[in-house]
Amino acid sequence: QVQLMESGGGLVQPGGSLRLSCVDSGRTFSDYAAAWFRQAPGKEREFVASLSRSGATPYYADSVKGRFTISRDNTKKTLHLQMTSLTRDDTAIYYCAVGRHAGYALTPVELDYWGHGTQVTVSS
Repeated sequence: QVQLMESGGGLVQPGGSLRLSCVDSGRTFSDYAAAWFRQAPGKEREFVASLSRSGATPYYADSVKGRFTISRDNTKKTLHLQMTSLTRDDTAIYYCAVGRHAGYALTPVELDYWGHGTQVTVSS
């Protein structure tokens, strides 16, 4: 079973950085590819980044490419999202999720388990 919990969100000024973490309290984290999604008010949930089970082959949405870095530590059952050069457009609830696929822009239905999300607000 997989149980995901995000942390690390908060209020940050434009141009700032945040590091999100997602811990799996279950026992099978390394069996899954992992991803980050986000959802801004009034918008659909959108793909941010994905990573294979081994941690190779990250894939990013064009909107975050070059600014965000996805990584994982399977020994600690943890997924990270390092976010830099944040803009107001990055304001959203950020969700981690795991599933069977990675390496492309996933859609939400392709993920099997979700965390409850962590709020990221970029504002001066």
